[in-house]
Formats: sequence, structure tokens, C-alpha cells
Amino acid sequence: MSRLLLLDTTFLIDTERSDAGLDELIDDDDDVAIAAITVAELLVGVKLASSRYRQRRADYVEAIRSTVSVLDYGTNVAAEHAELLVAVRRAGSPRGAHDLIIAATAAASGRTVVAADGSAFENLPGIDVIDHRDHT
Repeated sequence: MSRLLLLDTTFLIDTERSDAGLDELIDDDDDVAIAAITVAELLVGVKLASSRYRQRRADYVEAIRSTVSVLDYGTNVAAEHAELLVAVRRAGSPRGAHDLIIAATAAASGRTVVAADGSAFENLPGIDVIDHRDHT
């Protein structure tokens, strides 16, 4: 059965470093995407990498961008983002700004987040998360 998945930056970094969990979690018929903010986070990693690793990381980011759909931050994502910001403020449980944008992108597109650190998405209303470290 095909699933709608949104890959978190932590998951992509883990797969770049070790390929751990990729085949166990993602089936050929799954519809996989990333949030636009994930592209920014990955590019920061390229720019901060030592010269020894920079080209390899740049190639990895380009491979992801050319094979995985990138979902933009549009008005639907903005509306979901506002809901999540209100929820975490009311709960007194702050989250990383980028994590909330990724969660909002997942909510707006009906996707499940695949992360290496699922705790960033725990207890967010309407957000389903698969922590790939639980499956390795």
C-alpha cells in the first residue's frame, strides 16, 4: 500500500552517512517528498562542510533535489504552521522553527514525517511520525 511520506532532514543526514533504514522504511510505491526548508538545511550542511566532504554532500543534495518532490511553503502550509505554533505555545512545549515548518508541510500535504529524531514531532496535533531509529 502506497504511503505519503515527508523526509525530515535528520533522516536524510543519517542516510547520507550510513544508508541505514532507507530500504526498511521506504517502499518502491511510497510517494516521498521533502519540505523546502529541508533543502535549506541540507545546503547549510554543504556550505559548512570541510573541503574534503563538501563535493560529496553537494552531490547528495543534488541527487535528492532531482529525485524527490520538494513541497513549497505556501498558504496551506502557512495555515497549518499557525495552528502548530498556537498548539505548542498553549502547551508550553516550544519546538524548533524548522521542525514546525516540516510538520506543517506534512499536515498540509497529508504526509507522515520520517525522522531520525521523532521526538521533535511528538505530541504535535495531527502529525504522524516514523522514527527510523526505532526500525533499525
